[in-house]
Amino acid sequence: MSVGDWFRKFCVDIKVKDKESISRRYKAITRRLNTDYWNTTSDTSHSLYVGSYGRNTAVNGFSDLDMIFQLPYSVYKKYNDYIGNGQSALLQEVKRTIEKTYSKTSIRGDGQVILVPFTDGLIYEVVPAFINDNDSYTYPDANSGGRWRVTNPRPEILAIRTRNDQCNKNLVWLCRMMRVWKNKWEVPIGGLLVDTLAYQFIETWKHRDKSFMYYDWMCRDFFDFMAKQDKEKAYWKAPGSGQSVYGKGLFQWKARRCCNIAIEACEHESANPKREWSAKQKWREVFGNQFPS
Repeated sequence: MSVGDWFRKFCVDIKVKDKESISRRYKAITRRLNTDYWNTTSDTSHSLYVGSYGRNTAVNGFSDLDMIFQLPYSVYKKYNDYIGNGQSALLQEVKRTIEKTYSKTSIRGDGQVILVPFTDGLIYEVVPAFINDNDSYTYPDANSGGRWRVTNPRPEILAIRTRNDQCNKNLVWLCRMMRVWKNKWEVPIGGLLVDTLAYQFIETWKHRDKSFMYYDWMCRDFFDFMAKQDKEKAYWKAPGSGQSVYGKGLFQWKARRCCNIAIEACEHESANPKREWSAKQKWREVFGNQFPS
C-alpha cells in the first residue's frame, strides 16, 4: 500500500457512521416541534443541522449533534416581554414539547440549548431560535439572568462547502483528520477553530487540489501553520460569517510537536529503501490507533 492508500483508508474509517439513525432522530425532533409550533407534521421544515455535523467535518464517534429549530416570531415576542428570565422559560417550554416524543429520555435545558441524550452516547443539542432579516438567528441564553444572542451558521456551512469543492474535497478531510488529532492529543481547541484554521491554510497551500498521496505533506504543513499562530491572539474570524471564534488555550506547542513527528514520518517514507513500518508508527503517534498499522 502507498502513502495515499494509508490516508485514504484512515479517512474512510473516521467518517461518521449510522447517518440513518442520526437523521431519524433529527426528523423526529423536528416533526414534534413543527407539530406544536407551526401546525405541520413536516420532519424537515424550520430545522437545520449546524456545528461540525452541519459543516460536514464531524468524525465517527462525535458526541454532540447541534441543530437549530426556527420558532415563530410570536414566540419571541411572548418571551421577550416575559417578566423575569424569559430565555429560561422558553427553553423549558421547548423541552416540554420534545418530551412528548421522548418521554423516557432525560432531557434538560442547559443555558442556551435543550440537551436530548441517547443511549449510544450521542447528545442532540437543540437550539430554539428566530430567523432574522439577514438569515442569521437570534437564540436564548438563560445564563446570568437571561439575554438574546445571535449566530449565523449558514454562511459558515456554505463557505466550507464552497472551498472544499475548490480544493478536490481536501478541506473536509483535513478538518476530520485534525479532529482525530485533537482528541488523541487532548488539544485545547474547539471544532470551529479547527475548521477555521484549516479553511485559511488550504486557501494558499500549493497542493490543495492533489490526491491522498499528498496528505502526509498536508498534515505536516498544517501542523506547522497552526504552530505559527500568534500565541497572544484571542480570536479568529469564522469562514463566511466573520463571527469571532475564541481560543480555548494554547494549541501551538502540540501542533509543533506533531509537526516534528510528521517530518520524521515523511523522512521514513522517502528513505531508500522506504521504512514503511516506521512511517506508520509515527502517524499512529500523531493520530492514534485509527491510523492503519
